Amino acid sequence: MKIAMVASESNPLIKTGGLGDVIWSLSHQLNQLGHETCVVLPYYSSVKNLPWVKVKKVGSYEVTLSWRHQTADIFLLNFMGLPFYLISNDFYFNRDRCYGYDDDGERFAFFVLAVKQLFPYLGLHMDVIHVHDWQTGMLPVLIREQCQDEPVYKGTKLVMTLHNEDFKGYLDRYFLNHFFGLDDRLYESGAVRFDGMLSTLKAGIVYADKIVAVSPSHAEELLRMDDPMRLAGVLKTRKDDFLGIVNGIDIEEFDPEHDPFIAKNYNAKTVNEGKDASRKRIFFLYDLEEDDAPVFGVVSRLTYQKGIDLVLRLGEEILEEGGKFFILGAGDEELEARMEYLHQRYPSRCAVYRGYNNQLAHDIYAASDFFLMPSLFEPCGIGQMLAQRYGTLPICRNVGGLRDTVIAYDGNNLKEANGFLFDDFSLEEFRAAKNLALSCFADGKKMKKLIANAMSTDHSWRKSAEKYLALYESIPAR
Repeated sequence: MKIAMVASESNPLIKTGGLGDVIWSLSHQLNQLGHETCVVLPYYSSVKNLPWVKVKKVGSYEVTLSWRHQTADIFLLNFMGLPFYLISNDFYFNRDRCYGYDDDGERFAFFVLAVKQLFPYLGLHMDVIHVHDWQTGMLPVLIREQCQDEPVYKGTKLVMTLHNEDFKGYLDRYFLNHFFGLDDRLYESGAVRFDGMLSTLKAGIVYADKIVAVSPSHAEELLRMDDPMRLAGVLKTRKDDFLGIVNGIDIEEFDPEHDPFIAKNYNAKTVNEGKDASRKRIFFLYDLEEDDAPVFGVVSRLTYQKGIDLVLRLGEEILEEGGKFFILGAGDEELEARMEYLHQRYPSRCAVYRGYNNQLAHDIYAASDFFLMPSLFEPCGIGQMLAQRYGTLPICRNVGGLRDTVIAYDGNNLKEANGFLFDDFSLEEFRAAKNLALSCFADGKKMKKLIANAMSTDHSWRKSAEKYLALYESIPAR
């Protein structure tokens, strides 16, 4: 099967969040399973500046957005057997960041219009074109509405994965014709209209053959009328074509037995020695007092959606009780300031890193006993799976992908439990889950079994890739 992933970011070239991890890991796994997979991305200036990137120019053509005529230069990069087609245009992509500009709608309109021309230009017939999030949501519309006579698109199946439904890709309605050359009837019929605007996210949902949420539980949540994403009305019209497939993690990069970033490699039998080594390194780096107190770790964007307000409130209690607290992240300025306050108040027990540091992140996963992730909502989540991989027990809210990846210890299921869950988004329930975790920490045999369960949990991308392949194959030929 020939598969194209079309997205706004992908490891190892550019990553701002979990989307970048998914595009690389899923594409790479599909290739390893014997399917010809490629990735199509914007060629950002930050990618051009990577010293190891060696590209070959494979073409150039004009892209028209109303009166604008811009050139798309196409470059090819091969990385670990995976082809990346990079669409270059300095006007749109020679900037410091991927996102966050007033003209993001126009920038990604140019990108999808260029992608629409890419496959005919290169003569690439794909069995599946798989788009991701609002940035690429208009591609299925353009292919179905404008490319019916293109031989290269004959029989092509279109799939869309929703990673962050909070971003709807809003544009003024006149851009439907102004940017994309599409008829106003698509807006007037409601096919691409949401909140009185053109929504590129809704457009992709309506026009894709299949739509995927990044966990089964999150798919169920999105169909509820009280879900804050407000997509239930749209998704219910596509209910038979909508499902959830949980993300995996890169078990090669995140492997405590071979991880070059942690202080000492370990497996399930040597987990205590490995954790002690990473813990001591963090103690040394941050001049923390050494003791056997439980260690709680956080690696996260600092946003209210991630439950960081609850984390900081519970973190203060943990520190008052004599525990250790390691936190790495950046985001909301108020939350960053409160994080720094904890470090200043408890300098001998609290390690704080403002920003992102890959080695320290790996060490925190390895060093911690428990990983805190009380998200308000969580489409899938990766941190909880990485923590389990390193024998660190996640304490998470019972929501979205957290529900699908954590088997909560309830006092009677020691054979299979691999973490802790709580239901309500409240400090009281979060505290109760923490106290249950500490009761297990005090029981060495129980803790050892829970750690073994966590480390043996299969979160590999192979399982997820096989489910995506089954989904691709289930789509009837057009």
